[in-house]
Amino acid sequence: MSVSLDKPQIISHIQKNLNYTVFDTKWIPCSAKFVCMGNFARGTGVIQVYEVQQGEVLLIKEIEKSKPIKCGTFGFTSLQQRYLATGDFGGGLNVWNLETPDVPVYSVNAHKEIINAIDGVGGLGIGDGAPEIVTGSRDGTVKVWDPRQKESPVANMEPAEGEAKRDCWTVAFGHAFNEQDRCVCAGYDNGDIKLFDLRNMSLRWETNIKNGVCCVEFDRKDISMNKLVATSLEGKFHVFDMRTQHPSKGFASVSEKAHKSTIWQVRHLPQNRDIFITAGGSGSLNLWKYEYPVQRSKKDADNIDMGVAGLVGLLQNVTLSTQPISSLDWSPDKQGLCVCSAFDQTMRVLIVTKLNRV
Repeated sequence: MSVSLDKPQIISHIQKNLNYTVFDTKWIPCSAKFVCMGNFARGTGVIQVYEVQQGEVLLIKEIEKSKPIKCGTFGFTSLQQRYLATGDFGGGLNVWNLETPDVPVYSVNAHKEIINAIDGVGGLGIGDGAPEIVTGSRDGTVKVWDPRQKESPVANMEPAEGEAKRDCWTVAFGHAFNEQDRCVCAGYDNGDIKLFDLRNMSLRWETNIKNGVCCVEFDRKDISMNKLVATSLEGKFHVFDMRTQHPSKGFASVSEKAHKSTIWQVRHLPQNRDIFITAGGSGSLNLWKYEYPVQRSKKDADNIDMGVAGLVGLLQNVTLSTQPISSLDWSPDKQGLCVCSAFDQTMRVLIVTKLNRV
Protein backbone atom coordinates (compact mmCIF):
# COMPACT_ATOMS: atom_id res chain seq x y z
CA MET A 1 0.00 0.00 0.00
CA SER A 2 2.79 2.44 0.88
CA VAL A 3 4.36 1.93 -2.57
CA SER A 4 1.18 2.80 -4.42
CA LEU A 5 0.70 5.93 -2.30
CA ASP A 6 4.10 7.16 -3.46
CA LYS A 7 3.17 6.80 -7.12
CA PRO A 8 2.12 9.89 -9.06
CA GLN A 9 -1.63 10.30 -9.40
CA ILE A 10 -3.36 11.79 -12.46
CA ILE A 11 -6.31 13.82 -11.20
CA SER A 12 -8.97 15.42 -13.39
CA HIS A 13 -9.19 18.80 -11.67
CA ILE A 14 -11.56 20.69 -13.99
CA GLN A 15 -13.69 19.41 -16.85
CA LYS A 16 -15.60 21.52 -19.36
CA ASN A 17 -17.77 20.52 -22.30
CA LEU A 18 -17.31 22.58 -25.45
CA ASN A 19 -19.55 23.17 -28.46
CA TYR A 20 -16.87 22.51 -31.06
CA THR A 21 -14.18 19.96 -31.99
CA VAL A 22 -10.88 20.72 -30.24
CA PHE A 23 -7.68 19.83 -32.07
CA ASP A 24 -5.05 21.51 -29.89
CA THR A 25 -4.54 23.09 -26.47
CA LYS A 26 -1.61 25.21 -25.30
CA TRP A 27 -0.74 27.03 -22.09
CA ILE A 28 0.01 30.73 -22.47
CA PRO A 29 3.50 31.06 -20.93
CA CYS A 30 3.85 32.78 -17.56
CA SER A 31 0.12 32.82 -16.93
CA ALA A 32 -2.77 30.77 -15.60
CA LYS A 33 -4.34 30.93 -19.07
CA PHE A 34 -4.50 28.48 -21.96
CA VAL A 35 -5.92 28.39 -25.46
CA CYS A 36 -8.13 25.80 -27.14
CA MET A 37 -8.17 25.61 -30.95
CA GLY A 38 -10.50 23.78 -33.31
CA ASN A 39 -13.53 24.14 -35.53
CA PHE A 40 -17.24 24.74 -35.18
CA ALA A 41 -19.74 22.41 -36.88
CA ARG A 42 -20.49 25.23 -39.33
CA GLY A 43 -16.93 24.88 -40.69
CA THR A 44 -15.26 27.93 -39.16
CA GLY A 45 -12.22 27.98 -36.91
CA VAL A 46 -12.14 28.95 -33.26
CA ILE A 47 -9.57 30.04 -30.67
CA GLN A 48 -10.77 30.26 -27.08
CA VAL A 49 -8.74 31.74 -24.22
CA TYR A 50 -9.44 30.36 -20.75
CA GLU A 51 -8.13 31.31 -17.32
CA VAL A 52 -7.91 29.00 -14.31
CA GLN A 53 -9.34 30.77 -11.25
CA GLN A 54 -10.07 29.14 -7.88
CA GLY A 55 -10.78 25.69 -9.25
CA GLU A 56 -12.81 26.90 -12.23
CA VAL A 57 -12.02 27.81 -15.83
CA LEU A 58 -13.37 31.12 -17.10
CA LEU A 59 -13.75 31.89 -20.80
CA ILE A 60 -11.83 35.14 -21.37
CA LYS A 61 -12.08 35.45 -25.14
CA GLU A 62 -13.51 33.64 -28.16
CA ILE A 63 -12.14 34.31 -31.62
CA GLU A 64 -13.81 32.90 -34.74
CA LYS A 65 -11.87 32.57 -37.99
CA SER A 66 -12.82 31.51 -41.51
CA LYS A 67 -10.76 28.28 -41.58
CA PRO A 68 -10.75 25.45 -39.01
CA ILE A 69 -7.59 25.58 -36.86
CA LYS A 70 -5.58 22.37 -36.50
CA CYS A 71 -2.56 23.26 -34.36
CA GLY A 72 -0.75 26.05 -32.51
CA THR A 73 2.49 27.00 -30.74
CA PHE A 74 4.00 29.77 -28.62
CA GLY A 75 7.54 28.37 -28.95
CA PHE A 76 8.89 31.08 -31.27
CA THR A 77 7.65 34.18 -29.44
CA SER A 78 9.08 36.40 -26.74
CA LEU A 79 7.71 36.31 -23.20
CA GLN A 80 6.71 39.95 -23.66
CA GLN A 81 4.61 39.35 -26.79
CA ARG A 82 3.37 35.77 -26.27
CA TYR A 83 2.06 35.55 -29.83
CA LEU A 84 0.28 32.38 -30.95
CA ALA A 85 1.12 30.76 -34.30
CA THR A 86 -1.59 28.55 -35.81
CA GLY A 87 -1.87 26.21 -38.77
CA ASP A 88 -5.27 25.80 -40.43
CA PHE A 89 -7.15 23.44 -42.73
CA GLY A 90 -6.48 25.66 -45.75
CA GLY A 91 -2.70 25.50 -45.35
CA GLY A 92 -2.52 28.96 -43.78
CA LEU A 93 0.08 29.89 -41.16
CA ASN A 94 -1.01 32.83 -39.01
CA VAL A 95 0.57 34.56 -36.02
CA TRP A 96 -1.90 36.19 -33.62
CA ASN A 97 -1.63 38.82 -30.94
CA LEU A 98 -4.31 37.45 -28.62
CA GLU A 99 -4.91 40.94 -27.18
CA THR A 100 -5.92 42.26 -30.63
CA PRO A 101 -6.70 39.14 -32.69
CA ASP A 102 -8.80 40.63 -35.49
CA VAL A 103 -5.91 40.68 -37.99
CA PRO A 104 -2.85 38.39 -37.81
CA VAL A 105 0.52 40.04 -37.22
CA TYR A 106 2.03 37.57 -39.72
CA SER A 107 0.19 35.53 -42.32
CA VAL A 108 1.28 33.31 -45.20
CA ASN A 109 -0.28 30.68 -47.45
CA ALA A 110 2.24 28.15 -46.22
CA HIS A 111 0.98 24.91 -47.76
CA LYS A 112 -1.36 23.66 -50.48
CA GLU A 113 -3.23 21.45 -48.01
CA ILE A 114 -4.00 21.23 -44.28
CA ILE A 115 -1.20 22.00 -41.80
CA ASN A 116 -1.21 18.95 -39.55
CA ALA A 117 1.51 20.01 -37.13
CA ILE A 118 3.44 23.06 -35.95
CA ASP A 119 6.29 23.81 -33.54
CA GLY A 120 8.29 26.84 -32.53
CA VAL A 121 11.77 27.56 -31.20
CA GLY A 122 13.99 30.52 -30.39
CA GLY A 123 11.37 32.19 -28.22
CA LEU A 124 10.31 32.19 -24.55
CA GLY A 125 13.98 32.29 -23.59
CA ILE A 126 14.31 28.62 -24.67
CA GLY A 127 16.96 27.76 -27.24
CA ASP A 128 19.40 30.05 -29.01
CA GLY A 129 19.12 31.46 -32.50
CA ALA A 130 16.39 33.02 -34.58
CA PRO A 131 12.69 32.72 -33.70
CA GLU A 132 11.38 30.10 -36.11
CA ILE A 133 8.22 28.11 -36.80
CA VAL A 134 8.11 24.72 -38.51
CA THR A 135 5.00 23.39 -40.26
CA GLY A 136 4.21 19.93 -41.61
CA SER A 137 1.40 19.36 -44.10
CA ARG A 138 -0.63 16.78 -45.96
CA ASP A 139 1.02 18.16 -49.11
CA GLY A 140 4.17 16.26 -48.10
CA THR A 141 6.37 19.25 -47.31
CA VAL A 142 8.00 20.47 -44.10
CA LYS A 143 8.77 24.20 -44.02
CA VAL A 144 10.60 26.48 -41.60
CA TRP A 145 9.51 30.11 -41.26
CA ASP A 146 11.02 33.20 -39.67
CA PRO A 147 8.02 35.43 -38.83
CA ARG A 148 10.26 38.51 -39.06
CA GLN A 149 10.70 37.86 -42.78
CA LYS A 150 8.26 37.96 -45.67
CA GLU A 151 6.40 35.12 -47.32
CA SER A 152 9.21 32.74 -48.31
CA PRO A 153 10.19 29.90 -45.97
CA VAL A 154 13.80 29.83 -44.75
CA ALA A 155 13.85 26.07 -45.36
CA ASN A 156 11.67 23.76 -47.46
CA MET A 157 12.00 19.98 -47.08
CA GLU A 158 9.98 18.29 -49.81
CA PRO A 159 10.01 14.83 -51.43
CA ALA A 160 12.84 14.26 -53.88
CA GLU A 161 12.03 14.05 -57.56
CA GLY A 162 10.31 10.74 -58.23
CA GLU A 163 9.71 10.10 -54.52
CA ALA A 164 6.13 9.51 -53.41
CA LYS A 165 4.44 12.34 -51.52
CA ARG A 166 3.76 11.33 -47.91
CA ASP A 167 1.36 12.99 -45.49
CA CYS A 168 3.45 14.70 -42.77
CA TRP A 169 1.64 14.25 -39.46
CA THR A 170 4.11 15.69 -36.92
CA VAL A 171 7.10 18.02 -36.64
CA ALA A 172 9.40 19.05 -33.78
CA PHE A 173 12.42 21.29 -33.27
CA GLY A 174 15.49 20.13 -31.36
CA HIS A 175 19.25 20.60 -30.98
CA ALA A 176 18.87 24.41 -30.63
CA PHE A 177 21.66 24.78 -28.09
CA ASN A 178 23.63 27.57 -29.82
CA GLU A 179 23.19 30.24 -32.50
CA GLN A 180 24.03 27.92 -35.41
CA ASP A 181 22.76 24.41 -34.70
CA ARG A 182 19.15 23.37 -35.07
CA CYS A 183 17.31 20.25 -36.24
CA VAL A 184 13.78 19.45 -37.29
CA CYS A 185 12.30 15.98 -36.92
CA ALA A 186 9.28 15.01 -39.03
CA GLY A 187 7.04 11.93 -38.93
CA TYR A 188 4.94 10.66 -41.83
CA ASP A 189 1.90 8.49 -42.48
CA ASN A 190 3.98 5.57 -43.82
CA GLY A 191 6.14 5.28 -40.70
CA ASP A 192 9.07 7.37 -41.95
CA ILE A 193 10.95 9.51 -39.43
CA LYS A 194 13.33 12.07 -40.93
CA LEU A 195 15.83 14.27 -39.08
CA PHE A 196 16.80 17.42 -40.97
CA ASP A 197 19.95 19.38 -40.06
CA LEU A 198 19.05 23.03 -40.66
CA ARG A 199 22.63 24.23 -40.31
CA ASN A 200 23.83 22.11 -43.23
CA MET A 201 20.42 21.86 -44.95
CA SER A 202 20.76 18.11 -45.16
CA LEU A 203 18.95 14.93 -44.16
CA ARG A 204 20.95 13.79 -41.14
CA TRP A 205 19.12 10.52 -40.41
CA GLU A 206 16.01 8.59 -41.34
CA THR A 207 14.29 5.41 -40.23
CA ASN A 208 10.91 3.72 -40.52
CA ILE A 209 8.86 2.37 -37.60
CA LYS A 210 6.48 0.45 -39.90
CA ASN A 211 3.41 2.40 -38.83
CA GLY A 212 2.11 5.94 -39.19
CA VAL A 213 4.02 8.41 -36.98
CA CYS A 214 1.48 10.45 -34.99
CA CYS A 215 3.79 12.54 -32.82
CA VAL A 216 7.50 13.20 -32.33
CA GLU A 217 9.06 15.26 -29.54
CA PHE A 218 12.57 15.87 -28.25
CA ASP A 219 12.86 15.78 -24.48
CA ARG A 220 14.37 19.29 -24.60
CA LYS A 221 14.84 21.69 -27.51
CA ASP A 222 17.60 23.84 -26.04
CA ILE A 223 20.32 21.20 -25.51
CA SER A 224 22.50 19.02 -27.68
CA MET A 225 20.12 16.27 -28.80
CA ASN A 226 19.45 13.85 -25.95
CA LYS A 227 16.28 11.76 -26.55
CA LEU A 228 13.43 11.66 -29.05
CA VAL A 229 10.09 9.93 -28.56
CA ALA A 230 8.00 8.91 -31.59
CA THR A 231 4.46 7.56 -31.22
CA SER A 232 2.58 5.45 -33.74
CA LEU A 233 -0.82 4.62 -35.14
CA GLU A 234 -0.87 1.13 -33.65
CA GLY A 235 -0.18 1.88 -29.99
CA LYS A 236 3.60 1.61 -29.80
CA PHE A 237 6.15 4.32 -29.05
CA HIS A 238 9.92 4.41 -29.61
CA VAL A 239 12.50 6.27 -27.52
CA PHE A 240 15.66 7.06 -29.49
CA ASP A 241 18.89 7.96 -27.68
CA MET A 242 20.14 10.85 -29.83
CA ARG A 243 23.55 11.33 -28.21
CA THR A 244 25.45 8.78 -30.32
CA GLN A 245 24.75 8.27 -34.02
CA HIS A 246 26.27 5.17 -35.60
CA PRO A 247 27.12 5.67 -39.30
CA SER A 248 25.03 2.67 -40.42
CA LYS A 249 22.85 1.68 -37.45
CA GLY A 250 21.74 5.20 -36.56
CA PHE A 251 20.46 5.81 -33.05
CA ALA A 252 19.80 3.16 -30.39
CA SER A 253 16.15 2.87 -29.37
CA VAL A 254 13.73 1.08 -27.08
CA SER A 255 10.07 0.53 -27.98
CA GLU A 256 7.02 -0.06 -25.83
CA LYS A 257 3.47 -1.19 -26.61
CA ALA A 258 1.79 1.53 -24.59
CA HIS A 259 -1.88 1.69 -25.55
CA LYS A 260 -4.41 -0.59 -27.23
CA SER A 261 -4.98 2.08 -29.85
CA THR A 262 -3.30 5.02 -31.58
CA ILE A 263 -0.95 7.17 -29.48
CA TRP A 264 -1.92 10.66 -30.56
CA GLN A 265 0.48 12.66 -28.41
CA VAL A 266 3.69 12.53 -26.38
CA ARG A 267 4.65 15.40 -24.10
CA HIS A 268 7.74 15.61 -21.88
CA LEU A 269 7.48 17.18 -18.45
CA PRO A 270 9.21 20.60 -18.77
CA GLN A 271 10.74 20.31 -15.30
CA ASN A 272 12.12 16.77 -15.84
CA ARG A 273 13.06 15.64 -19.34
CA ASP A 274 13.04 11.94 -18.39
CA ILE A 275 9.31 11.91 -17.56
CA PHE A 276 6.76 11.99 -20.37
CA ILE A 277 3.08 11.31 -20.93
CA THR A 278 1.39 9.56 -23.86
CA ALA A 279 -2.22 10.15 -24.91
CA GLY A 280 -4.17 7.31 -26.48
CA GLY A 281 -7.01 6.81 -28.91
CA SER A 282 -8.99 4.97 -26.24
CA GLY A 283 -9.10 8.07 -24.04
CA SER A 284 -6.23 6.96 -21.80
CA LEU A 285 -3.12 8.71 -20.49
CA ASN A 286 0.06 6.86 -19.56
CA LEU A 287 2.86 8.47 -17.52
CA TRP A 288 6.38 7.12 -18.15
CA LYS A 289 9.93 7.50 -16.90
CA TYR A 290 13.04 6.77 -18.93
CA GLU A 291 15.95 5.10 -17.12
CA TYR A 292 19.40 5.52 -18.66
CA PRO A 293 21.74 2.54 -19.04
CA VAL A 294 24.95 2.43 -17.01
CA GLN A 295 26.84 3.34 -20.20
CA ARG A 296 25.11 5.25 -22.99
CA SER A 297 27.55 4.15 -25.69
CA LYS A 298 29.82 1.25 -26.54
CA LYS A 299 32.18 0.19 -29.31
CA ASP A 300 30.99 -2.10 -32.07
CA ALA A 301 33.09 -4.83 -33.72
CA ASP A 302 34.82 -2.18 -35.82
CA ASN A 303 35.59 0.01 -32.80
CA ILE A 304 32.96 2.58 -33.82
CA ASP A 305 30.82 4.23 -31.14
CA MET A 306 27.18 3.16 -31.01
CA GLY A 307 24.42 4.12 -28.60
CA VAL A 308 22.88 1.94 -25.91
CA ALA A 309 19.16 2.29 -25.21
CA GLY A 310 17.75 2.51 -21.71
CA LEU A 311 14.49 1.24 -20.22
CA VAL A 312 11.03 2.74 -19.96
CA GLY A 313 8.85 2.26 -16.87
CA LEU A 314 5.13 2.99 -16.46
CA LEU A 315 4.48 5.31 -13.50
CA GLN A 316 0.71 5.68 -13.79
CA ASN A 317 -2.19 5.40 -16.20
CA VAL A 318 -5.77 6.62 -16.26
CA THR A 319 -8.72 6.54 -18.66
CA LEU A 320 -10.44 9.91 -18.97
CA SER A 321 -12.69 9.55 -21.99
CA THR A 322 -14.30 7.10 -24.40
CA GLN A 323 -12.87 9.17 -27.27
CA PRO A 324 -9.26 9.80 -28.37
CA ILE A 325 -7.26 12.40 -26.43
CA SER A 326 -6.20 14.64 -29.28
CA SER A 327 -3.97 17.14 -27.49
CA LEU A 328 -2.11 17.69 -24.23
CA ASP A 329 0.17 20.43 -22.94
CA TRP A 330 2.07 20.67 -19.66
CA SER A 331 2.20 24.03 -17.91
CA PRO A 332 5.76 25.38 -18.28
CA ASP A 333 5.37 27.24 -14.99
CA LYS A 334 3.67 24.88 -12.54
CA GLN A 335 4.95 21.31 -12.35
CA GLY A 336 2.27 18.65 -12.76
CA LEU A 337 -0.38 20.97 -14.20
CA CYS A 338 -1.58 20.15 -17.70
CA VAL A 339 -4.51 20.70 -20.04
CA CYS A 340 -5.84 18.19 -22.56
CA SER A 341 -8.70 17.81 -25.00
CA ALA A 342 -10.52 14.82 -26.43
CA PHE A 343 -12.83 14.20 -29.36
CA ASP A 344 -15.77 14.04 -26.95
CA GLN A 345 -15.59 17.86 -27.17
CA THR A 346 -14.33 18.08 -23.61
CA MET A 347 -11.39 20.04 -22.26
CA ARG A 348 -9.81 18.92 -18.98
CA VAL A 349 -7.32 20.53 -16.63
CA LEU A 350 -5.31 17.82 -14.89
CA ILE A 351 -3.01 17.70 -11.90
CA VAL A 352 -0.29 15.05 -11.75
CA THR A 353 0.99 14.68 -8.19
CA LYS A 354 4.30 13.53 -6.62
CA LEU A 355 6.39 14.04 -9.75
CA ASN A 356 9.33 15.17 -7.63
CA ARG A 357 9.46 11.72 -5.97
CA VAL A 358 10.05 9.64 -9.08
